[in-house]
Amino acid sequence: MIITRTPFRISFFGGGTDYPTWAAAHGGEVLSTTIDKYCYITCRQLPPFFDYKHRIVYSAIENVRHWDEIKHPAVRGVLGWANPTKGLEIHHDGDLPARSGLGSSSSFTVGLVHALAAMKGSYVSKDQLARDAIHIEQDIIGENVGSQDQIAAAYGGFNRIEFMRSGAFQVSPVIVKKARLKELQKHLMLCFTGFSRIASEVAGAQIANLKNREAELTRMREMVEEAVKILHHCKRPIEEFGDLLHQAWLCKKQLSDKVSTDEIDQIYQTARDAGAIGGKILGAGGGGFMLLFVKPENQPTVREALSQLIHVPFNFDESGSRVVLYQPNGLC
Repeated sequence: MIITRTPFRISFFGGGTDYPTWAAAHGGEVLSTTIDKYCYITCRQLPPFFDYKHRIVYSAIENVRHWDEIKHPAVRGVLGWANPTKGLEIHHDGDLPARSGLGSSSSFTVGLVHALAAMKGSYVSKDQLARDAIHIEQDIIGENVGSQDQIAAAYGGFNRIEFMRSGAFQVSPVIVKKARLKELQKHLMLCFTGFSRIASEVAGAQIANLKNREAELTRMREMVEEAVKILHHCKRPIEEFGDLLHQAWLCKKQLSDKVSTDEIDQIYQTARDAGAIGGKILGAGGGGFMLLFVKPENQPTVREALSQLIHVPFNFDESGSRVVLYQPNGLC
């Protein structure tokens, strides 16, 4: 049996510039961090005593004779790519709901690819793990996704990720004093809007409109450098990071009319009225989790104003995808 633990992520700035069509023409850059909320994948070889070959357990249960019968797109895509010769039982558990803007789909893909490599007794580097997941999601499954989530899930940590026009990427850990990172974390709140969305559908609308949003995307990329400078210069008020998040949200809303909704706008305005400096919907938009930047002394007021939402405490996490249990019982 193999169990992998793969983190979810929070993306601060630059989201949208990691879409392949944009990065190939302009290059891209994002600033993100992984958090201590995870996707767990349990994988074991299935004994050949059943009338099915693969058993997949998530919010549904699938028992199939061949991988191409699997309904779960990521599992079908990964198994089609890996082409295991023996039957597998795969279980998924997550700390937070899917389709919520925290890169959960890519964490799932990365975690499953990692588990299958471990089943074969193979070591896979963070770089290769990210590349394999990007290939599976973009080329095999055909999702409308960027490339930052797979990289964040594989590498872990607080990173500046640059996307080259050539298709290459570079991951640079953001070196910040612990006290400054702690200060940033104390100013962040994470709350669930209560509704999920299909990220690929929201992202598809953004991708179709990229050529008309060059100014916004260029500005969103510039914010990565500005945010890093704010973090590095400890004498600058940390509230400047929150102001920048607000600017980024205004830019992001221009990418597509599917990024926000009347309900999301109302939640955000309520938070601002209660003391939030900035914030954004995480991921492609349309629902899921909202990140808010709020002074610690104002957080009780914001929490009360948004009492209908689920608030999720979190910490930054430095670990990428990890094998947390390794008890192989044969090759897959």
